[in-house]
Amino acid sequence: MKRYKNGEIWDFELEMPVAESSKDVILGLDGGTTSTVCICMPIVPFSHSEPESLPTLARAVSGCSNHNSVGETAAKETLEQVMADALSKSGSNRSSVRAVCLAVSGVNHPTDQQRIMNWLRDIFPSHVRLYVQNDAVAALASGTMGKLHGCVLIAGTGSIAYGFTEDGKEARAAGAGPILGDWGSGYGISAQALTAVIKAHDGRGQNTMLTSSILHKLGLSSADELIGWTYADPSWARIAALVPVVVSCAEAGDEVANKILVDSVEELASCVKAVVQRLALCGEDGKGTFPLVMVGGVLEANRSWDIGKEVISCISKQYPGVFPIRPKVEPAVGAALLAWNFFMKESKRENSKS
Repeated sequence: MKRYKNGEIWDFELEMPVAESSKDVILGLDGGTTSTVCICMPIVPFSHSEPESLPTLARAVSGCSNHNSVGETAAKETLEQVMADALSKSGSNRSSVRAVCLAVSGVNHPTDQQRIMNWLRDIFPSHVRLYVQNDAVAALASGTMGKLHGCVLIAGTGSIAYGFTEDGKEARAAGAGPILGDWGSGYGISAQALTAVIKAHDGRGQNTMLTSSILHKLGLSSADELIGWTYADPSWARIAALVPVVVSCAEAGDEVANKILVDSVEELASCVKAVVQRLALCGEDGKGTFPLVMVGGVLEANRSWDIGKEVISCISKQYPGVFPIRPKVEPAVGAALLAWNFFMKESKRENSKS
């Protein structure tokens, strides 16, 4: 039998007493462009209807694990390290793991899933059940407590809308990264703001408060310096961090900033509408109800210019049955719930055959 992978990351297992590693656990991972979170949970009965009752043994955080952003080698190292950290904190090791659900951005095709699945298989013993999903699936599960039905809208550094029907059909919109136009995302909003500053400086665009506000935020003295700042490190998360500046300018009455946010609302709403229409989540007449899980910093309801609220308002004009959900648990917990559900279903199926 093939021996699973070892290395310095897993050295903690050599010093662990056998008694401490006996409890069965599951791992749920949410891997995004900004950070990666791993949750370790015990396999014990709990109420899916009460988020506060969910037992958590450990939580670990690391950096970006999107292979399209940092490359496959760095993404693998991040994922392996965060899983090792969670297991170490929980007093568990890989022999204790019964299921892993890895939900990571950049999983856009079955070939992506299979490549990551093969890599995970090298890390874990053969008895471990492995599941690989796009990170949007974990985000949906965090709002529906593990049930794959409805639609999720993520708007953080990147953006994506992803939906499931109760009979397993799925569809997505956007999520193709900044080059292919996730314009409702934090990166998209900020990139448009930076472009507006350069256009205003050149005389090709309207004067805007964004110029002074962004230069002040970045500690720059002129718009000419903005070009160097942008290309010195054009990482998606670094650019997306300017969203609060854009929102503040819009709240202060700046027309350019306001238009950028209005356009982002329409873009995000159109993504959800496309998924709802393709899956007929509201029925043939469009009047049925469906849950819309809303995740990501761009959608947080903590400003007077509330992007999330405006997105719901835009969607409800066409689909009045939309039911917005702001999750009480993070997407990594959603991934752990998926691991739990997948594991229990397979276990029941195997028991029924025996």
